[in-house]
Amino acid sequence: MKYYKRPLLALAALTFLMVSCVPARQFEEMKAKAAQHEQENRDLKARFKTIDTELNECQAEVERLEKRKKTIEKDLDVCETSLGAMILKYDKLNEINNELLRKLEMLQAGNESENQKLSSELQMLQLTLQRKEDELRRLERELEDKKKNLDQLSSDLVAREKRVKELEALIEQKDAKVRSLQEKVKNALTAFQGKGLEIEMKNGKIYVKMEARLLFASGSAKVGSEGKKALIKLSKVLESQTDIEIVVEGHTDTDKIRSSSYPRDNWDLSVLRATSVVNIMLDNSTISPQTISAAGKSEFVPVDPADKSKNRRIEVVLIPSLDELYQMLDNNP
Repeated sequence: MKYYKRPLLALAALTFLMVSCVPARQFEEMKAKAAQHEQENRDLKARFKTIDTELNECQAEVERLEKRKKTIEKDLDVCETSLGAMILKYDKLNEINNELLRKLEMLQAGNESENQKLSSELQMLQLTLQRKEDELRRLERELEDKKKNLDQLSSDLVAREKRVKELEALIEQKDAKVRSLQEKVKNALTAFQGKGLEIEMKNGKIYVKMEARLLFASGSAKVGSEGKKALIKLSKVLESQTDIEIVVEGHTDTDKIRSSSYPRDNWDLSVLRATSVVNIMLDNSTISPQTISAAGKSEFVPVDPADKSKNRRIEVVLIPSLDELYQMLDNNP
């Protein structure tokens, strides 16, 4: 950081002004709020990961049900084949039984031993026939159970596929809205791209990155005129967005600040810069204060360790609301 020498009287006046503007208690509140938003950001990432995991689990369940369905259908074919074979055997046994009865009637006048032999064969045939009938009924019950199981699996599969499609459609709808918003932001800030401003979409969020050289003088938390123009254009685009959360993050490099007044260190500077950006956006748009927050990241989230100028930046993070997606997950566990 560069510091310029000023007369002792001017330095004392500046110190008194900065201390008066940001009391220590307010600064601590801003730090606490920054920590809270950091936690909320982490929670949001965790929720998004949970949604993604739920979608993967649903898709895996659909695949498992498809495999189970094929297995049941295969078993059903085997059972139907076995049933057909049993029916043929049953009809054949009936024919044999009738033939034996006919022969028995013809030989009733014959010798006793032949009659006993025929009677014994008839009894054995009847027992065999009874076993076949029992087996046939068992196969019919199994076939009916398998059909019911197949119907239930088919119903479950249809329900799972429907839910997966609903989740995919809702996620695609959210992504489309984010892409549309990204395009609007790009169009509004075209004049500033290549001047330390970059826009990208990552993990379902839009990041508007503005290097410090576009917004601030060295070591200062006051936004310059060129940076103010960019922030006003951005806030005008965002004021019509009712289903997003805006988090303004301040980032610094690793150069240390040595001062007895604000900003005392890089934490102070990152929070003050983020707060300055928030105030400009609120003062020049109808953005609801409930949807925007400031957070200081200090030097601990560098984008390029080899280029300090890129690390000194403001990131305006646009986070789409996932309430509708959460509601669908809660209603369909």
